[in-house]
Amino acid sequence: MTRVDSRGEWLRRVLIGLTGSALLVAALGSAPAAHAATGSGAARRSSAAAPLTALFDNVGISDDADPTAADIDGTGHSFSAEDLAADGWTPGAEITLDGTPLCWPNVAAGTPDNVVADGQTVAVHGSGGALTFVVASTAGATSGSGTLTYTDGSTQTYTLSNGDWYTGPTDTMAVQLPNWNTPTGTQSAAVKLTSDTVALNPAKRLASVTLPAISAAPGPSTAALHVFAVGIRPSAGPWTGTWAAAGDDGLVGGPWTARTLRMVEHTSVGGSLVRIRLDNDFNTAPVTIGHATIAVQASGATAAAAPVTLTFGGSQSVTIPAGGQATSDGVPFAVPADTNLLVSLYLPGPVAMAPYHSLGEQDMYSTADQAGDQTADIADFPVNNTFGFWTLLTGIDVVSPASSGSVVAFGDSITDGYQSTYNGNDRWPNDLARRLLDQTQYPQMGVVDEGISGNRVVSDDFTGLAGTGTGGIAAVARVQRDILAQPGVRTVIVLEGINDIKSGTSADAVIAGLEQIAAECHAAGLRVLVGTITPFEGYSAYTPAYEAARQTVNSFIRSNGGVFDGVIDFDAAVRDPANPSALLPAYDSGDHLHPSPAGYQAMANAIDLADLT
Repeated sequence: MTRVDSRGEWLRRVLIGLTGSALLVAALGSAPAAHAATGSGAARRSSAAAPLTALFDNVGISDDADPTAADIDGTGHSFSAEDLAADGWTPGAEITLDGTPLCWPNVAAGTPDNVVADGQTVAVHGSGGALTFVVASTAGATSGSGTLTYTDGSTQTYTLSNGDWYTGPTDTMAVQLPNWNTPTGTQSAAVKLTSDTVALNPAKRLASVTLPAISAAPGPSTAALHVFAVGIRPSAGPWTGTWAAAGDDGLVGGPWTARTLRMVEHTSVGGSLVRIRLDNDFNTAPVTIGHATIAVQASGATAAAAPVTLTFGGSQSVTIPAGGQATSDGVPFAVPADTNLLVSLYLPGPVAMAPYHSLGEQDMYSTADQAGDQTADIADFPVNNTFGFWTLLTGIDVVSPASSGSVVAFGDSITDGYQSTYNGNDRWPNDLARRLLDQTQYPQMGVVDEGISGNRVVSDDFTGLAGTGTGGIAAVARVQRDILAQPGVRTVIVLEGINDIKSGTSADAVIAGLEQIAAECHAAGLRVLVGTITPFEGYSAYTPAYEAARQTVNSFIRSNGGVFDGVIDFDAAVRDPANPSALLPAYDSGDHLHPSPAGYQAMANAIDLADLT
């Protein structure tokens, strides 16, 4: 843990909220004046490292008025510059994805803006937790291996895999556009830019990245991977997550205009500095935050003291591109442990839609439209209505010398706390946080809840269309955003699979998904604890076949086989000894699937705190 020193450079960086832009400059360089047209693979390959912009050899973006100026797929199609700009993806824009600041190509439409991956070596300098690419695959899905080279001469192999920009899945999309440009003009077609992230060795400094040799050149029948941007996810430094909520795939909205939202969040660990994280994931337009504040809750919408203003790069306001993220600067603020906070967001708007976490189990507060900026109100917040979800806000981080990082609770509705006490903060991750606070034998840790109701291990509930579901993308696809990009994470507790099983997914597929999650987390240096799936006999979707699948998955989990770092037997903690395929009546919320608050406490009690570190 970095020592807190108010006189040192570290605190200066925390307080001004550096975002890693220096790494972007080193990685990307400045845009070249001109580029040659796409050439042969042999011509593009070079052992000498160069900035990404110097390697641009394809034109993938065109103005709607001049659609023939670009051809990304060999058949004359391209991204619309106007659609990108409408989403906030303007030339030179800094866009944060999965915690990684990236620079969108600062070039005019109709000029080279991406490199077709074919073994080129890109100069990318810096250190951090991961490397993120913004890519598009054309003429089909692509997959290939490349090489990371560190300044000490060591190398690391990585793999990029990506679905087609038009027909591929939406679960890793960074942004989806409504149109593409064709030789005959703009046509309606949902096309995607996606992100792919690979783990770095955080103890080393990256020198260069050799791209996969996937294709000689784009063409009507030749799949190609186009790389538009690459950046390094900064290490978390002293920050630890104290609260989080995973964005599912639903969108909520009004429109909202000149409205203030005041949302309630329950902390795990406390700290002396605070920042918030905002996410505009899955949205179809930028969102502007005009003013954000944080306060300790007294009761309801009333703050215990004057709310503190949060800034973004020194500015009170921030505009988040569609699909992007924003993190506030760190500010001195006493964050109590196990306490409700109030985060207020002023939305000048109009905001047509915003991403959200649909299950809050908590009253939140909203002014009416046109009420203006009420973020600084203490006791007279003008509540127009209450609502029960978090929108845009996905994390609160603290700096605390007492904390030894955080635990991510990763799961579905049982982790999300469905059927817990409304406004009671008695989900099992809340109960685990209190267990940690109430002891001194083991290190203090933050606990953040990344459960999504309805989530599955291997299947998406997300369709890529606004407001069509709230179960989220598959757990295997949200590891980067909801686990690895969480600040200070050291351990993840995975409890997933019941929704797959009761929808007919095979036990083998669930097991393979859990193995994939564990492997990705291990590659990032995390401990992985996996929970057995809790019983559900009596639930409306229960069948003996599904029970057999649950037992198969649980048998695999208990055997461990070196796949996980530990097992938490949630099943044994809440089942009825007289009928092991059902919840103990005292632990049953009444629907025979979700535990009661007493059941959630039993689950938290089943966790060996020694396993967390």
